[in-house]
Amino acid sequence: MVVELIAGWVSGSLALVADAGHMLTDVGALGLSLFTAVLARRPADLKRTYGYLRWEILAALVNGATLFGLAAWVVVEAVGRIARPHPIQAALFAVVAGLGLCVNGVSLYVLHGHRHGSINVRGAYLHIVGDALASIGTVLAAIVVATTGWTPADPLISIVLALLILGGAWRLVRESTDILLEAVPRHIALDDVRRRMLDVSGVRDVHDLHVWTVTSGVVAMSGHAVVPELTGHPRALTGLKEALAGMGIGHATIQLEVEDECEGTNCLDPMPAAASAAPGDPHQGHAHPHHHPH
Repeated sequence: MVVELIAGWVSGSLALVADAGHMLTDVGALGLSLFTAVLARRPADLKRTYGYLRWEILAALVNGATLFGLAAWVVVEAVGRIARPHPIQAALFAVVAGLGLCVNGVSLYVLHGHRHGSINVRGAYLHIVGDALASIGTVLAAIVVATTGWTPADPLISIVLALLILGGAWRLVRESTDILLEAVPRHIALDDVRRRMLDVSGVRDVHDLHVWTVTSGVVAMSGHAVVPELTGHPRALTGLKEALAGMGIGHATIQLEVEDECEGTNCLDPMPAAASAAPGDPHQGHAHPHHHPH
C-alpha cells in the first residue's frame, strides 16, 4: 500500500493512487473482519441470546459502504484527469502495478477456498478481488501509456475498475441489509415453507409464518400450525421439524393450535367474551376472557 501510494504520487498515476487507497480501505476492512470473526465465537448470554453472531453482518455492511465511497472518489478523480491529462512515468507505473498484482494473487489464493463461506469472509474476499482487478487494470494502463503515450488510459481504466468494485459492494450491502431487516433468505421461498408444513400429516393450516437469517448459515423460523386435536401435537411437531430441517431451517419455533379453538378467529387475539351472562350472575355485563390450550 505504501509503495503504491508513493509510486503513484511520483509517477502521476491515478490508478496506483486509487489502488493504494483501496488497500488502505482493505487494511481496516480485513482487520474488522478478523475482529468480528473472533468476536462471533463468544457464547450467548442472558442479554444476547444469539451471542455476537450478527457482528459479522455489521462488518460486511461497513465493508460494502466503504467500497462505495472509494469507487465514487476514483470516478470523480478520473473524470478530472480525463479533462486535464497528467504526465505519467510509465516504467515505474508498470513495475509497481506488477508487484501489487503478485501480492494480491497470494491473498486471493489464501481466501479462495473460503469464498463461499460466511458473508464476513466473502466481504474480505471481495476486497481482495477488487484489489487484484485494480492491479490488472493498472498493468494494462501502464502498457498502453508506455507503448502509445496515451495518458487518458490511466483514468479510463480506473473508472472501469471502480464500476467493477461497485458491483461487488452493491451485492454485499444488499445481502447484509436484508439480513438486518430480517427478510426471507434469497434461497428460500416463504410459499415453499408453508407448503412443506401443510404437507405434514395432521396439519390443517399455517399462519403468522416468519423466516429470517440470524447470520450466515443460521436460518430461523417461527409460525403457528393448526392441528385437529391435542393428541396429534407430538406427531405433527416431529413432522414439522423434519420438513423444515430438510429446507435448511435448523432453528424453528412452532406454536401448535387446536383446530376448533382457532376456527374463524385469529389465534393471536384473545377469544371474544360472552355476549351476556346468565340471569342472576353477579358478574353480568363483565367480559370473561376465555383461555384455550395451545
